Amino acid sequence: MRRADRLFQIIQILRRSRRPVTARALAQELEISVRTLYRDVADLMAQRVPIRGEAGVGYVLDDGFDMPPLMLTADEVEAVLLGAQWVAARGDPDLTRAAQDLVAKIAQVIPEGLRPFVGSSPLTASPRPDAVADALNMTQLRAALREERKVILDYRDEQGAVTRRIIWPVTVAYLDTVRLIGAWCELRQAFRSFRTDRVVAADFTSERYSRPRRQLWAEWRKAHYSWTENPPPARKV
Repeated sequence: MRRADRLFQIIQILRRSRRPVTARALAQELEISVRTLYRDVADLMAQRVPIRGEAGVGYVLDDGFDMPPLMLTADEVEAVLLGAQWVAARGDPDLTRAAQDLVAKIAQVIPEGLRPFVGSSPLTASPRPDAVADALNMTQLRAALREERKVILDYRDEQGAVTRRIIWPVTVAYLDTVRLIGAWCELRQAFRSFRTDRVVAADFTSERYSRPRRQLWAEWRKAHYSWTENPPPARKV
């Protein structure tokens, strides 16, 4: 790896991490010595990159640091394209269009040498013909989630019984064949998962949650575990 690429990669690692990263962890990922890592970080600091470090804790990159957003590697381009294909194959119509628009935008702004990857990526994400249809407007649901607004659901459980729920959407899990809404349920006074294909009716209100979504997300993760690592089954509600 060229030194310039290595310096760029140090910044990328720090950007993606939510916690301080130790010199040893950085050196291991970059496959360099800790001494070389120290020298690289010192050079970045000399170039006014806002990296802060504390002995025994690690390095962090201060908020607000800006750098060209599309200095992408071939691996990064392929990762974006594969993700966009996956969304296009499994997302709702608006997300599918957004994924296609994203690919078109990337093709216009990435370096010319990487453009062949856009039109002929060797990685593909196939559609799932057994996927079930959503029974509510997913665009409105995502807007409610972003704006922290309550949603009223008429929801059919596994036995076919329909109940009315006021939920505070926290996250949406896009699984292979179904989608799950992770939410705080006012009726149960607990977190619950709702399959989008079992929604009978949905009313998107203007009433906001009484707690911020970021706090609810932290509570959800603590009560369950990350869907990105091991998706939980839909709980009976």
